[in-house]
Amino acid sequence: MTIRVLLADDQALLRSAFKVLVNSEPDMEVVGEAADGAEALTLARSERPDVVLMDIRMPGTDGLAATRMITDDPGLSDVRIVMLTTFEVDEYVVQALRAGASGFLGKGAEPEELLGAIRIAHAGEALLSPAATKGLIASFLAQGGGAQAAGESGGARSERLATLTAREREVLVLVGGGLSNDEIAERLDVSPLTVKTHVNRAMAKLGARDRAQLVVTAYESGLVRPRVE
Repeated sequence: MTIRVLLADDQALLRSAFKVLVNSEPDMEVVGEAADGAEALTLARSERPDVVLMDIRMPGTDGLAATRMITDDPGLSDVRIVMLTTFEVDEYVVQALRAGASGFLGKGAEPEELLGAIRIAHAGEALLSPAATKGLIASFLAQGGGAQAAGESGGARSERLATLTAREREVLVLVGGGLSNDEIAERLDVSPLTVKTHVNRAMAKLGARDRAQLVVTAYESGLVRPRVE
């Protein structure tokens, strides 16, 4: 299966470099290039990419707005978005995750990291480093008003969480802590396949597009709290 990739960045030189890299892989191909968010949305609708590499800051319609429009489009529910940012600690990263991005990657990442990020996002996993999960996301969610910032009332949030089984809630906490399925399986003494089943069920019940959304929910719900170093 070939992973179809859309590149969205206002720097033509950077898009060209990414295009050469992506097209050099036998399991990937670039299906479009956009210089701003509006063009990215148009191409997402016409080309139906599997993964969009989206610059978080672009003139006109920026990456954050484009991400919201793509994730709000029912016809693009299978599209995964990886945000590209110059700095890992970016105030817009959490907003991007709330908007439906699968994670983020620094523009200074190594080629192998970029290619790995595309594959991880395509697989529906969360592209979140432990440092980001436990530090940056926790910090901004703690300051950002939780569910109110995400447009959901506390009652509605509690109602959704109440649909989870005890084990699904336990798995959600561990996902929010940045653990992989294999690490969760070892912690709970179950198989990785069992963990995957619990993760998928939690995603379905909570209306999460992917694992990154579970991380956000874990913090916003208070199931996982920021560590005070």
